[in-house]
Amino acid sequence: MLRIAMLSYHTCPLATLGGKDTGGMNVYVRDLTRELGRMGIHVDVFTRSQDEHVPHVVHELGFGNRVVHVPAGPETPKSKGEIANYIPEFAEGIKQFAAEKGITYDVIHSHYWMSGLAAEMLSDAWGGTPIVHMFHTLGEMKNRVARSDSERADEDRLKGERRVLRRADRIVVATLAEKTQLRFLYHASDGKMIIIPPGVDTCHFYPIPADEAKQFIGLKSEDRMVLFVGRIEPLKGVDTLIHAVSCPDIQRLHRPVHLAIIGGEPDALPENMSEEMARLQKLCDDLCMERMVVFLGKRGQDTLPYYYSAAEVLVMPSLYESFGMVALEAMACGTPVVASEVGGLGYLVQDGRTGYTIPDSDPAALCDKLSHLLGDSHLRETMGSDAAQYALNYAWGKIAAQMVEMYRELMAKVR
Repeated sequence: MLRIAMLSYHTCPLATLGGKDTGGMNVYVRDLTRELGRMGIHVDVFTRSQDEHVPHVVHELGFGNRVVHVPAGPETPKSKGEIANYIPEFAEGIKQFAAEKGITYDVIHSHYWMSGLAAEMLSDAWGGTPIVHMFHTLGEMKNRVARSDSERADEDRLKGERRVLRRADRIVVATLAEKTQLRFLYHASDGKMIIIPPGVDTCHFYPIPADEAKQFIGLKSEDRMVLFVGRIEPLKGVDTLIHAVSCPDIQRLHRPVHLAIIGGEPDALPENMSEEMARLQKLCDDLCMERMVVFLGKRGQDTLPYYYSAAEVLVMPSLYESFGMVALEAMACGTPVVASEVGGLGYLVQDGRTGYTIPDSDPAALCDKLSHLLGDSHLRETMGSDAAQYALNYAWGKIAAQMVEMYRELMAKVR
C-alpha cells in the first residue's frame, strides 16, 4: 500500500471555510485525501494543533485516513507569522507519531511554504523520502498586487519559498500561469514542475434546481442573487464587486439583485472585526447599498452547493489567484462565473462560454458583464450548462489518478 504523509502546517483541512487562513487549500487537502483513500492509498494529514480539547488523531476523511493534530507551540490559533518558529517542533511531532505507529511513508506531500520546510526536515531524518510540494500562493505574486505594506509577504517567506524550491523533488502547479510565475520570479527548474490542476467533488457540487436551492437558503423564488465566496482580504477585490453592483445598469434591472458575500466575520464587535471587513461595510454605507449587500459570514461546505445553485452568477474579482477553486465549484453547480483574468482564473473560466473574464480592479468592466448576464436568462442558462459540463474534466477521480502516477514515478526514480 502506498503511504503518503500530507503536511498542512498552518491550517487544518477540517476547519470551517471563510476564515482568515481557511479557503481553497483546506478544501484541496481534504478532498485529495478522500479521493486517494478511495483508491486504496493511505494518507495521514499532519497539521498544527490549535485546540487542546480536539483529539490529536481524528478519522473524518474516510478510508482509514487520519488527520493528526501535532502540538507545536501553544495549542491555540496563531497567525502565520507567529507559528514559523514552531516548524522544527512540528516536524519532531510527526517523526514521533510515525515511530510510535511503526509506519514508513513513501512520499511527503507538503502544502504552503512552511509545510515545505517541515518536509525537508522529515526527508532528511527519514533517509531521503521524496518531497512533493504545492505552494498554493506565492509571496512574490502577493507583493506584486499588495496595496499596503501589511499585505506584503515578508523576507522569511520569500527565502523559505526559494529553499523549498531547491529541496523539493517535484513542484505541483495548478496552471501554466503558476509555472510561468515560478520560472521567472523564482528561477524554478522546468524539470521539477508538473501541471496537475485541483479537482472538484462532482458528487457534492452539481446543479440543484434553483427554486429548491433558494428555498433551502431562505430565499423567495423571485429573489435574484449575485454571489461572492472567499476570504475577506484586499487581494480578493470585493470592493471592486461592490462598486460594480452599485452601477446604474444593474440598478435599472426590472427585478432588483442582491449581492451575497460569504466569508469572514461580519457580526464581530468593532474591536475584533478585521480591517478589510470594516472597510467593506463602510463602503456599502457610503454607497447607500446596505439593503442590497448581505454579508453572510462563514458557511459550511455542505451548504455551498445550494448557494451556488441559487445564484445567477458567481463573481471572483481577485487581484491574484493561483487557481480559483470557488469558481470551479460554482461551475460544477451550473452557475456562470465572472472573474478577473489573473493567474489560474484566466485558464479556468472559458471567456464567453462558461462566463466572462475581465481586467482586475475595473468596476465598469465588471458592471458591463454582470448587467449583460443578469439581463439575459437564456445566456445564463446556456453558460451554466456549459460550465457544469466543463467542470466534469476536473472531477477528483481524474485529478487524483494523475497525482498517483506522479507519486509512483517519483518513487521509482529515488530507489
